[in-house]
Amino acid sequence: MGSVKRLTADEPPSSSLGRGTFVFSDDYSVFDWGKMPDGIDRKGAALCTTGAQTFELLEDAGVPTHYLGVVRDGETVSLDEVDAPTDAMAIELTRVPDLPFDGTTGEYGYDAFHDEGGSNYLVPLEIVFRNAVPPGSSIRSRYEPSDLGVDADGWDDGTVELDEPLVEFSTKFEEKDRYLDDQEALTVSGLDEDAFGTLRETAHAVNEVITEHADGVGLSHQDGKIECLYHDGDVKVADVAGTFDENRFLRDGTQISKEFLRQFYKGYDPEWVDAVGDAKDEADARGVADWRGLCDVQPKPLPGDVAKTASDLYRAGANVYTERELFEAPALDDVVGRIERRIG
Repeated sequence: MGSVKRLTADEPPSSSLGRGTFVFSDDYSVFDWGKMPDGIDRKGAALCTTGAQTFELLEDAGVPTHYLGVVRDGETVSLDEVDAPTDAMAIELTRVPDLPFDGTTGEYGYDAFHDEGGSNYLVPLEIVFRNAVPPGSSIRSRYEPSDLGVDADGWDDGTVELDEPLVEFSTKFEEKDRYLDDQEALTVSGLDEDAFGTLRETAHAVNEVITEHADGVGLSHQDGKIECLYHDGDVKVADVAGTFDENRFLRDGTQISKEFLRQFYKGYDPEWVDAVGDAKDEADARGVADWRGLCDVQPKPLPGDVAKTASDLYRAGANVYTERELFEAPALDDVVGRIERRIG
């Protein structure tokens, strides 16, 4: 179940939703690589805690989710019932069908995916919401400033704030993510137009909840993503949301999300970053799905001080986001100072 958490199925899904547990690991991934060669201490518990906080905020706002609670000593409880971090989250389960790939045509078999999923499946899309366009964002190559209602001045420089949030759709299970227009996304989703519209509405609602909460705790919410399940006409937020992996947050203008690690690797291990990009391009040219098999450069592990800063970031950020001192961690502003000195 991804590179940073594993899933146990207590009650497997059928035509009905099942029940399971996410256990969050200390692994991390950048540039779609999967599990990196080292880990970040306490990252898993921090992700579980911030994700649980977000899910409970969404519950309070009336946004349907698959969240059931965090797991403490084998029992499912709400986050405010725990006095120490946990790395386990109880969730409802949906079907996740295989997505076939035809090496001859270079196409994915979404019809087979939906035939297997029926009326209970994980929608094979990531729904991305953006409140700002940071430097280096792919948006700058896919949109003109006028498309987003912003002034062209400064478009190529620093972060550009959007007057209205932008919602986009990208593929979830393809080897290389690609952005889709609305008609493509509708087809890939397997939903009717009403349910597909609910995906967009849900993304806006999640973005609004996270943005308001972040603002209240001294963070600026730049962008994020959600996944959703579909079950008998209902759409629910699935996977996890509102964490420092799924979302980008700023503290006084400094990235305090996984983006810190992405930017660090660009300067620290450019040979690997370039090799990843080349492998993805070669996979496209060959019409194959597995770009990682074409990459002959392995990433370097993080230097000790950066791994420590990353751990402090996740733990201190979780304390700020939950407004509780669940983790032993330095003040977030102290961690921000270290990040600025490393990548500023």
